[in-house]
Amino acid sequence: MRRRAFGGAFSAGRTAGLAVALAVYATACALAAPLAAQSRVSTQVDSTHVTVGDRITMTVAVEHPPSARVTWPDSLDLAPFEVLEARAQPDEVVGDVTRSSTVLTLAAFELGELEIPSFDLVVTAADGTEEVLSTDRFGIEVASVGADESGDIRDIRGPMGIPLGALRLALWVLLPLLLAAALWVVARRLRAKPGDAAQPALGVPPRPAHEVALEALAALEASPMLERGLVKEYHIEASDILRTYVEARFGVEALEMTTLEVLAGLDAAGTDARFRDGLRAFLQQCDLVKFAKVRPGPDASSQVLDLGRRIVLDSAPPQPVATESGRGPVPAAVGEP
Repeated sequence: MRRRAFGGAFSAGRTAGLAVALAVYATACALAAPLAAQSRVSTQVDSTHVTVGDRITMTVAVEHPPSARVTWPDSLDLAPFEVLEARAQPDEVVGDVTRSSTVLTLAAFELGELEIPSFDLVVTAADGTEEVLSTDRFGIEVASVGADESGDIRDIRGPMGIPLGALRLALWVLLPLLLAAALWVVARRLRAKPGDAAQPALGVPPRPAHEVALEALAALEASPMLERGLVKEYHIEASDILRTYVEARFGVEALEMTTLEVLAGLDAAGTDARFRDGLRAFLQQCDLVKFAKVRPGPDASSQVLDLGRRIVLDSAPPQPVATESGRGPVPAAVGEP
């Protein structure tokens, strides 16, 4: 009787333990369900072995609930790699998961074993909670253009000789042609009458520098660069337009100079101090975006372009205007449109 009672108690205890284990397992599954629904990020590159200057395509994809929103970084510093372009792709919905992705175009101008660093992005749920995801890091091997993969240093080859037959054939063909050309020039000079002079060909006069600059600024303003997030490239293009205008208008090689060198060259050329002050403010704002990685908004970028347009208009040469008496054009006053 005691053995039966003990065996029954043991069976009841084992059954109770199994029930507790099942309850713990169910609770763990319930807690793991929201973890499985969390967002995740994946990163891919099209190549891990490139030559210097080659473009690398890097695709960053985020899988998240349809009600969540992905916030990408305003600017990316992936040094030693340069970000040439960033293109956001349309969202893809697969079942109860949404896939948001962006394609980055990178380039490296250094040699060796380099690494694309990781960067963070934020996924915001419908209730306002935020989740920070980090991309994977990738090792990229950057080789020199035209490098000999064998690693051996080859001897310098001597000049290639021209076969005697080909050289003799070239002489037989070229000598008669040269002789005929010389005879034609002599005959033309003998037939020329005294006093005859060749009339110079009239070419199309070059367009004024300020018209070219204003047209380039208008084209930049109408471009979708700011909408695509190419803020740095936008300001580099604006700076190049004004530097090209300075070269054509005042003869200062601004494209090959720093901002301080450009201003010193304009000072030596005797330009107006107000013009130099405006150009200094314009170039410094562009340099902050280009070198200091400042990222202004669309309104501030448009104001930079407006400043460049005013600088060109204020420094353009005066245009001739016709008088009402009909005695011909007279120069317009400085500052008139």
